[in-house]
Amino acid sequence: MVHGTIRVDAPLRRVYDQWTQFEEFPRFMHGVVAVEQTDARHLRWRTGIAGVRRDFDAEIVDQLPDQRIAWRTLSGGVRHRGVVTFEAIDAGHTRVRLAMEVEPEGMTERAAAALGIVSSRVSGDLRRFKDFVEDRHAATGAWRGRLRPGDAGRPRNPAPGPVPPVSPPRPIPPIPRILRPSGSRCRRAEPPDTRKASSWSLFCSSSC
Repeated sequence: MVHGTIRVDAPLRRVYDQWTQFEEFPRFMHGVVAVEQTDARHLRWRTGIAGVRRDFDAEIVDQLPDQRIAWRTLSGGVRHRGVVTFEAIDAGHTRVRLAMEVEPEGMTERAAAALGIVSSRVSGDLRRFKDFVEDRHAATGAWRGRLRPGDAGRPRNPAPGPVPPVSPPRPIPPIPRILRPSGSRCRRAEPPDTRKASSWSLFCSSSC
C-alpha cells in the first residue's frame, strides 16, 4: 500500500473540484499520457512509464463531494485501487491524502515497487497537483455528482435507440356471403313430432 499526504493552499471546494477533472491528470501526473472519461463512472487511461505503455479502464467506486473519491481498475493488465480524501484545515487550506494499492504485473513494475519508485512518484504527483491548484484562482472545471458503491459494477446503460414506428392495424376482411344454387328454396317445415320439438327449424330443400 502506497500513501501520500500534502497540504494545498486553497479552499476545500476548489481542491476537490480540480481533482474531479480527470482529463487534466496528464498535466501533473508523471507517466500519464491521456485520460478519457467515457461516462460519469468510467475512465480510460493511457500511461507510459519506463518505456512500458499501458492502456486500461478504471471505475469510480465511490465519490462524495468534498470528501473522497475511490476507484479500481477493470482491464488492461493493470491492477490497482485507491482512494483520495479531502479535509478542510481552515477556510483557505486543504489536506489531501492518497492511498493506493498496486499489484505489479511485469518485471519493470516489480522492480519499481521494490525500489520505492511508485511511492516516490505518488509524492511527486501530489506536489505537482498542489502547484497546479495554487497557480490558479479557480478550478478548470467541476463535477459534484454523487456515486455510490452499491451501483458500482453494474452494466452500463446503452444509449436509447429510435422507437420503431407502429404499424396500423390490418382491416378485418368482410365475411363472404354464402351463395345458394339457383332454384333452391327454403321453407318452414314442422318437425315430424311436434310434441318433442321445442322450436321451429329452418329446412332447405337443397342444403341451404
